[in-house]
Amino acid sequence: MTKVAVVLSGCGVFDGSEIHEAVSILVHLSRAGAHYDCFAPMIDQHQVMDHYHKRPVSGEKRNVLIESARIARGSIQPLDRLKVQDYDAVFFPGGFGAAKNLSDFATRGASCMVNAGVERVIREFHKAGKPVGMCCIAPVLAARALGTRSGGPGVRVTIGDDASTSGAIAAMGSTNVPTPVTEAFSDEANRLVTTPAYMYEAPVHEVYEGIGAMVASTLALIRSPAGARA
Repeated sequence: MTKVAVVLSGCGVFDGSEIHEAVSILVHLSRAGAHYDCFAPMIDQHQVMDHYHKRPVSGEKRNVLIESARIARGSIQPLDRLKVQDYDAVFFPGGFGAAKNLSDFATRGASCMVNAGVERVIREFHKAGKPVGMCCIAPVLAARALGTRSGGPGVRVTIGDDASTSGAIAAMGSTNVPTPVTEAFSDEANRLVTTPAYMYEAPVHEVYEGIGAMVASTLALIRSPAGARA
């Protein structure tokens, strides 16, 4: 059975994983017959958001792993337990948690740093030639971790047609390829598949369709093995 990892960043679009995106990934994986395990870093969130009023909550702390367990129905492990040799691919949903907790892209843009554990996972899967699937804002993690600015090969991703984010990706030594919300873009040379999801103001069924394309393309790469990179 195909076995994949899913890396979460909290629970909720404004301070964690975007729930529609995370659940869409899990549903498409389940439908494809793939086994998945969920992981998240054991760190405090960058901030806690009131999702009703769409504003920060002062004086409150939440843990990324504990909040991510809401989406995983309690079945989740700390990110440092994710070993590349145990999985065929890894997936990253979007949501501001990717830009606030898994990195500081939300505040630093092209000058961002990726969480050390997240960077390790992305680089190890890339080196092993194992596919990585990402949606929404999460592709900036690969753009930074694998960009020429970080000593990587530079990758091609899609976050849709957002000019500001596209410019930041270019500054990190990678490339954005504008792609419709219902489609996925495959950088086959780097075994990286991305889809814009809620980077567009799109209805949920179109986001779900695009994530389905991303999951299907990522799983297809598992069946087309590539050699590990030096």
